[in-house]
Amino acid sequence: MVVDDEPEIREMIQEYLLRQGFAVSAASGGAELRALMQERAVDLVILDINMPGEDGLSIARYLRERGNVGIVMLTANGHTVDRIVGLEVGADDYVAKPCDLRELLARVRSLLRRAGAPAAVAAQGTAREREGVSGRALPSTVGHEVRMGRCILNLESRRLFDVAGAEVPITAMEFDLLKAFADHPHKVLSRERLLDLAHNKEMTAFDRSIDTRIARLRQKIEIDVATPQVIKTIRGAGYVFVPGRPAQ
Repeated sequence: MVVDDEPEIREMIQEYLLRQGFAVSAASGGAELRALMQERAVDLVILDINMPGEDGLSIARYLRERGNVGIVMLTANGHTVDRIVGLEVGADDYVAKPCDLRELLARVRSLLRRAGAPAAVAAQGTAREREGVSGRALPSTVGHEVRMGRCILNLESRRLFDVAGAEVPITAMEFDLLKAFADHPHKVLSRERLLDLAHNKEMTAFDRSIDTRIARLRQKIEIDVATPQVIKTIRGAGYVFVPGRPAQ
């Protein structure tokens, strides 16, 4: 999440991190941040200190009370007082404005990697950056959210979002299918099993409309619909969900 009252800076940082493969929402201040956090899980907040009304320090205190959310403060001209106070209220790191986007990216990746946050997996980088300290790939889930290609499924609110935080409309049946896949990653699920997991009593295992529904889901979540990499077809057996694919 990028929180800054200056639209140009906010949009510049959001667009840059989106190009690097991160899922990034943006807010103009504390009220908008709180509203978005009611809908979305947040791993890390890039937070401007000097904003009208509620300043970044107050927001940082709120975030730290919420738990282990990474906080990178943006400080005007690198003022020492801002940096010290920001760290005292719980910020993890700081970058001086105007910020070097490559430096900001490095700090974001470093902080997410130390925290083991799934957003670090979603971001493009070296293979080592997409692994945990044990050498195993980090999971694609965070809280009640699951990364699915170029989208993120919120299991609690039953909503699908793109990487910029915009909602992608889905039907109740589409959510049930996505949740079935999210609950069983890397497992081949037959049509009969998918229907059982989705609790759809009106369809039968031979009803090919489930294929149509999955085709529609692929239009929403796959990077390349012609060669699905998130929900793959296993000929003669069913479908399999492959988590952890980066959004682009």
